[in-house]
This record gives sequence, structure tokens and C-alpha cells, in this order.
Amino acid sequence: MRNSQITILILAILIASLGILSIYSSTYQKEAVSWQALYRRQLLWVCLGIALFFLVSNSNYRRLWDWTYALYVCVVIFLLAVFILGIVRLGAQRWLKIAWFNFQPSELAKLILAVFLARYFSKKSADNISLPSASFGVFQGLILPFLFIALPAGLIIEQPDLGSGLMVVFLFIAMLYLTNVRLRHIFIFLLVIALLLPLFWRFMHDYQRQRLLVFLNPNIDPMGAGYTIIQSKIAIGSGGFLGKGWLCGTQSQLHFLPESHTDFIFATFTEERGFLGSIVLLLLYYLLIRQGFLIAQRTKDDFGRLLALGISLMLGMQIFINIAMNLGLAPVVGLPLPLASYGGSSVIVTFIALGILVSIDKRRAVF
Repeated sequence: MRNSQITILILAILIASLGILSIYSSTYQKEAVSWQALYRRQLLWVCLGIALFFLVSNSNYRRLWDWTYALYVCVVIFLLAVFILGIVRLGAQRWLKIAWFNFQPSELAKLILAVFLARYFSKKSADNISLPSASFGVFQGLILPFLFIALPAGLIIEQPDLGSGLMVVFLFIAMLYLTNVRLRHIFIFLLVIALLLPLFWRFMHDYQRQRLLVFLNPNIDPMGAGYTIIQSKIAIGSGGFLGKGWLCGTQSQLHFLPESHTDFIFATFTEERGFLGSIVLLLLYYLLIRQGFLIAQRTKDDFGRLLALGISLMLGMQIFINIAMNLGLAPVVGLPLPLASYGGSSVIVTFIALGILVSIDKRRAVF
């Protein structure tokens, strides 16, 4: 519907605009020209994302049904290519350089895997409105889809990008519940994961173990692994109720807070806008995610409904994890705040995902 398109677009532009202002504030005092150009690059990504939003929203989302497995293969190839051709930054190899654009395949992978799960757990025929997953056995309902998810998730974690990899797993678990897979199968899956946690710890990188330990007690390494989260909490707390004002933050502008324009953009924003500003930002995110769930509620097509739920959950979980990370309520896992954090891949993929939501709402009555 046209109303949903306008609402989603306005909300997305408002959030992205607040993000650009915070990116400018956290980088404009840095001497290097490359730092000062970041907000202009973000503005370019947002404009490109809006163009893709209109393109996707005016396309038929049902084409994704036919393209699902081809898209899945393409994402796996991109993730494999990262290990051969990828760019290394801050000890992680996550980006592919395509002309002047540094593309992060893991961002696209999250969206494509949401499409894959919606495709797998729905029926193509619109005549039968019941989901087949309720009658799936343990292999068809749990093991087989997990194998499809585990391959790209494992490649993402190996980059290493633990946050995005875990996001894929969380999305898989949520979709299992929403598609009426038998609860005992979900409980068995969660139990197996819990039993394997000690094994996961053994294979984690040293810095990932340190981040988990710092999450439990940031003061064990206040000048090392715990430094960022301590500075993030200082920035958020020092903002008070109304904030210090735009361009008046100390932790971000005086460079005490690392990654103040990417993973910790929420701390930068809250320091300047305060508690009241953070509530406004959270309200904008709530209204955006709510639009996705309302679209899913209105949609009768199984594939469209599950896809709308998957996209909404994907965005909602990423917002929750990033903000919890900034507040010290979750380990630092390197997830950007959708539409607000600096990064072309995240911004463009998010606008494409929102365009798919609008496309679902436009064509929900056809099926």
C-alpha cells in the first residue's frame, strides 16, 4: 500500500539523517581529509539506498521465490571470495573491493538467508494456506535447513565476524518458532547448542574470548579490551536527560570512544542528544519494525508473510544487540546500528530489505 511505502521511507530517512549528523559530529575534528569525508560518503549511500528502495518496492517480491537458490549460491561464492580477495581491516577480512566500493557480503547474506528461510518453510501454491513445517520431521524441519544456514554462518564467523554469524543463527531459531516447527525439535536444537558451547569457546579467537570476559567484568582490562565499552557507558551516562548538544560531545569528538561512527554510533548520539533523544530514536525504530509486522499480519501469502517477519526480526535483533552492546548489556560483537552506523553495505542492504517489505504489502492481495 502507498501509505506503508511513505511511512517506511520517512522513518528510514529520519533515522539515516540522525545517523549522518552523528557521523559528522564524531569525525569533523579529525585532521585527515578521509575522516572528514565520511559523512558525505554516508549521504551518498543513503541516496543510493533510497533509489534501490523505490526500485525494489515497485518490483514483484515473488520473483525472489524463483531466485532464492541462485541468490544463496551467489552469497556463498561472495563469502568464499572474501578469504581470497578480501580486504583486511582491524584484523578482520570481511570486505570485497568492487571498483570504489568496499562491499561486505555478510550484510547481504543476512537478507538472503531470511529469503531462503521464508522460501523453505512456505508453500508456493496460494491455494493451500497451511504451512507444511508443522508436519516436518526432525531432519526436514531442523537438520536440513540448519545445514543450509550453517555453511554461510560458518564462513561469516571465520572472517571473523561473530556478530553477523550469530545473527543468522538467531534468525534461524526465531523462524523455526514462527513456522510452527515442533517445539520439541527446537528445544533439542537449543540443548545441543548449549552442550556445544564449551567447544565453541575452544575455537574462538583470543580477542573474542577476551570480549566475552570483558562483558562479564569490563574492569579486568580497562585500558585494553574493556576500554571501548567503558568509554561507551561514560558517553551515554554523561549525556544526561537532554544531552550535551550537537558537536558538543567529549568522548566521541576528543577521540576517547573508538569506532564512534560505526558500532558505537548510539553512544555518540546519546551523548549529544541525551536520554530524551535516545527515546526518540528508539521510537523511530519501533515504528519502523512495527510496520514490518503489520505488513506480515496483513499478508495471506505464506512466503510473503514469513519474509516480512524474517526481515522485521533481522532488523529488530540487530538494533537490540547493537544498543545492548553500547550499554554494556551484551558482548561487543561488531554489529552496526541499521541506517545509523557508517557503512555502505549495511545502509544499502537495509533499504533493499525495506523495499521488499513495501513490495509485499503492495501485492499481498494478489495471492
